[in-house]
Amino acid sequence: MDDRMAARMSGRPAALPVTVLILWMMLAGCTSAPGAAPSPAPSGRSAQARWQPEPGTAWQWQLSGPLDTTVDAPVYDIDGFDRDAAQVAELHRKGRKVICYLSTGAWEEFRPDAAEFPAAVLGRGNGWKGERWLDIRRTDVLEPLMERRISMCAKKGFDAVEPDNMDGYRNPSGFPLTAADQLRYNRLIARVAHRHHLAVGLKNDLPQIPGLVGDFDFAVNEQCAQYEECEELSPFIEAGKAVFHVEYELPVARFCPQSRKLRLSSLLKKYELGVWREPCPAGGS
Repeated sequence: MDDRMAARMSGRPAALPVTVLILWMMLAGCTSAPGAAPSPAPSGRSAQARWQPEPGTAWQWQLSGPLDTTVDAPVYDIDGFDRDAAQVAELHRKGRKVICYLSTGAWEEFRPDAAEFPAAVLGRGNGWKGERWLDIRRTDVLEPLMERRISMCAKKGFDAVEPDNMDGYRNPSGFPLTAADQLRYNRLIARVAHRHHLAVGLKNDLPQIPGLVGDFDFAVNEQCAQYEECEELSPFIEAGKAVFHVEYELPVARFCPQSRKLRLSSLLKKYELGVWREPCPAGGS
């Protein structure tokens, strides 16, 4: 009877040959222990592929009033501060994807973190009460602030971020912002969102779409039909990425035929962005 047979009969494990033992130890040092948990992702989210909305995906954009979760749309874009994790979870239970609206290019006096923005980064008003453009060159100040905001979206369970006011360089911001400043900042915001495993949309900023389409997962646009700019959004569609588009002043008959041709996800909304919406009708004009 050899040693291995004796060990099986006695219930003791057999001694492994030295060469086998050394090989086993080398392999064990190169692999994780069975069942070991992966390193946690930012904000406690498990690593996963980002959501990628496709051209033509219907949506609802509601930033004011009590949230109506009954709208028949597969995508909701809602305010990141005003809505909580329970509301996001409710939309998920209904099969919706949920986008977190944040202002990343302008300061808002009514947000809970408003006091954390130093006066030096606050510029001129952006046309909305209580809002001022930010000096996007000051990434040393703004990156940690935006990181906390985007982390908040991730912790609430959102699927994506809609960063607003991403074209300060085209406006009288009070700072000498350049197109290069805007490109750098917009890419920074996209990287931060991706670190938290969130998709991210490019808001307006049409002239820089060719340089940014690879950094963003979809686009959000206001009034491209009114200003005859919708074809400039085609790079997103050609890349298989949705363009969520809204008009405020044109009737649907004026913009829906072109929207269908360009495969945009188009809505007519009121400026207050409440529940009311009129999507482009299916087919026809």
